[in-house]
Amino acid sequence: MDKHIDTLCVQAGYTPKNGEPRILPIAQSTTYKYDSSVAMGQLFDLEAEGYFYTRLQNPTNDYVAAKIAALEGGTAAMLTSSGQAANFYAIFNIASAGDHIISSSAIYGGTFNLLNVTMRKMGFEITFVDPDCTEEELEAAFQDNTKCVFGESISNPSLNVFDFEKFANAAHRHGVPLIVDNTFPTPVNCRPFELGVDIVTHSTTKYMDGHATSVGGAIVDSGKFDWDAHADKFPGLTQPDDSYHGITYTEKFGDKAYITKATAQVMRDLGSIPSPHNAFLLNLGLETLSLRMERHCANAQKVAEYLAANEKISYVSYPGLPGDKYYERAKKYMPKGTCGVISFGVKGGRDAATKFMDSLKLAAIVTHVADVRTCVLHPASTTHRQLTDQQLEECGVFPDLIRLSVGIEHAEDIIADIQQALGTL
Repeated sequence: MDKHIDTLCVQAGYTPKNGEPRILPIAQSTTYKYDSSVAMGQLFDLEAEGYFYTRLQNPTNDYVAAKIAALEGGTAAMLTSSGQAANFYAIFNIASAGDHIISSSAIYGGTFNLLNVTMRKMGFEITFVDPDCTEEELEAAFQDNTKCVFGESISNPSLNVFDFEKFANAAHRHGVPLIVDNTFPTPVNCRPFELGVDIVTHSTTKYMDGHATSVGGAIVDSGKFDWDAHADKFPGLTQPDDSYHGITYTEKFGDKAYITKATAQVMRDLGSIPSPHNAFLLNLGLETLSLRMERHCANAQKVAEYLAANEKISYVSYPGLPGDKYYERAKKYMPKGTCGVISFGVKGGRDAATKFMDSLKLAAIVTHVADVRTCVLHPASTTHRQLTDQQLEECGVFPDLIRLSVGIEHAEDIIADIQQALGTL
């Protein structure tokens, strides 16, 4: 029987057997003991399932990954130590130096730098496209060596709602997967695999953890992309892997080929595994995810409506506001709500924005977003500081843009704090 996502948040992943701990145990161990070298060797050859070193797999981590896979409706998932690692691994698992990546330009500044600077240094070719480009403009971005298309379901911090249908159709016409970072809406509010997406990533640091306790990431595979149908594009999955005695991942692991390779090869060689204790904390956050997202969205709607009616505010971006550029698209793809993040400008520009932020008392200025506490940030001088003015414009980040992450406190108290801070201008 298919369960509602509220139930999956609580029950999926770990199911204790008779006499076992009711709560997910923390397997805080680097290694695992076996009675014979043969048994250990079978694990290293991927001929048997089990654990031998936590850099590759850990029981606690795997239970939490299984829960996230269930929430997204995917076939398998892998945890990473950060959202940045998740995005890099998701692409690097199927692409290498000389390959070409298409990405929406409206993405988190750190991810933009990862693609535009670091991965270019590694030999990748990157083309950024306006997420609202025409189908013809998107089509023109593809090359013979394109290996994937990347975007964010709701961009951080510009709050563009991704046009899933347009990007999925284009990617699949060219025989490549669509990878989408679903951090902001979470699977509670957005179901990327039902919208044509092949691989989903998350910064679990945000709403999934929800309490600002643990940095982490996740990669989820839908299991639907046919790698063998495009075998020449993805030899790492469809041809023998010499580092595992000639195993061909698609042949041996079927719809779990992508995650198995990401774990056995990429994580093996690059690390970035989360600690089991961090995975345990993440699971505690996941248990209340559906409840918190409902409250985040309800509060954000009230705050956005207040800001939109305030004469000291120059603009408000929130997909839940009627008249917002992405309101209709959000209703189409995210009918239950979007997220608790609002972007807006204060009349008076950067100086006024700084004074407003410094005058807040309940909301804190922090380099974080999407947890239970209301917080605020000026992206142009922090998370997107390394970007040029042109790149900022491409990302939809204006110099006066304030990113407000609305928490789960009482909405009236959040609005009162904003009101008193605006009163100082």
